[in-house]
Amino acid sequence: MAGIGFELRRILKRDSLSSLIGAYGLASIISSGPWVLSVLGVMLIGIVSLTLAVRDLEIIQFLVSVTYLMAISLVLSGLFQHVFTRWVADRLYEKRNDLILPNLMGVLWLSTVLALLGGLPAILFLLPDTSTLYKLLMLANFVVLCNLWPVTIFLSGMKSYYLIVVLFAVGYTTAIVAALLLSNFGLEGLLGGLLLGHSLLLFSFLFTIIRQYPSEKLIDFSFTRRSQIFPALIATGLLFNAAVWADKFIFWFHPDTSQHVIGTLRASAIYDLSIFLAYLAIIPGMAVFLVRMETDFSETYDRFYTAVREGDTLAHINGFRDEMVRVAQNGIYEICKVQSFTLIVLFSWADEILAAIGISTLYLPIFYIDLVSVSMQLILLAIQNVLFYLDSRHINVSLCVIFFASNLIFTFLTIELGANFYGYGYAGATFLSSVIGLALLSRKFDRLEYETFMLQGR
Repeated sequence: MAGIGFELRRILKRDSLSSLIGAYGLASIISSGPWVLSVLGVMLIGIVSLTLAVRDLEIIQFLVSVTYLMAISLVLSGLFQHVFTRWVADRLYEKRNDLILPNLMGVLWLSTVLALLGGLPAILFLLPDTSTLYKLLMLANFVVLCNLWPVTIFLSGMKSYYLIVVLFAVGYTTAIVAALLLSNFGLEGLLGGLLLGHSLLLFSFLFTIIRQYPSEKLIDFSFTRRSQIFPALIATGLLFNAAVWADKFIFWFHPDTSQHVIGTLRASAIYDLSIFLAYLAIIPGMAVFLVRMETDFSETYDRFYTAVREGDTLAHINGFRDEMVRVAQNGIYEICKVQSFTLIVLFSWADEILAAIGISTLYLPIFYIDLVSVSMQLILLAIQNVLFYLDSRHINVSLCVIFFASNLIFTFLTIELGANFYGYGYAGATFLSSVIGLALLSRKFDRLEYETFMLQGR
């Protein structure tokens, strides 16, 4: 994410209130754009459709269908998320920019093949008694989403950040308008509108990337070379996304917490509304996370490793190391502070928020715990980001395994305990993973000089 860090530092150097607001506003959109804007766009389509000639059942089927599309596409794209980001960073360091575009096309080719191999059997066996058009639109949306997520990796390597923000807005505005214009066709019309919006967003990003990284070669798969990839990063991307969605899938398919919607797809009304609404609460924390990690921490990180590479004195190296630890601690603390303030505000206004969007206040207890859960997930994400800087790939894999396994186990246990405990499984998993992550990060910092010099000597 070095590119966005440079841009944020440039904005903050203006040293004014407007520059501070601009930096955090840009950070919030870039950091949470792919996921949060998707949720907002889909929710807005559903809300506006209520005023049109679309049946309530079709709106519910649309929202549930898109939720499954996003969940599975995010998990699948996790295979490329971290490993390809690292590969791009290494090529940029080598000044081999000409390799980036053809290898991105290689990633998209693999992503398309995997999406088709997984999507075709799914629409045939998991969507019985649905129209052929619905099945084709589900498959098309799935392929586009599987390609859209990897393309957003390049957000960190571009300089035209405001253009990217505009493209997000245009893409989802197109999706909303197209879905409303096609709403007379019911469920299929809503899915068709969403497909147009996501397709526009995907090809707009590709056009921008082609201009930024021109190449004479169309497609390349050198990113798959064993010497240039790290399997631990593949595991991290896959397991983290699977862990995030594990509790949702359990609630969707547990007979006590779900109901049939369309085909074999099920939903959990008691859980879904509160958890997806809670995810919108992490936008302030995500902005602080990106600004602090990609400006303050990245600068101290560069100073420490520059001192190591250039053979600086041990006293200076220790000083840079202590500064990096202090900045990491302050960054995580500031994320906790901002997110805690956000939680206080939302807890105080929760009744009014739920009432305003037509959700019963009976959902308040689970909404409260979900707000805490997603905030803990944000802290875990910050910890993992620092560990990525320190190249602690295997520690991150271990954290993802803990997060995934504990989310599965705790969610099953809390469902068995009854409705009063719904949501506590996810909360327990994020809390456990964050506490262990903090302990492992602290140990990593304690051994940083030793491990740095030992690795250099190999």
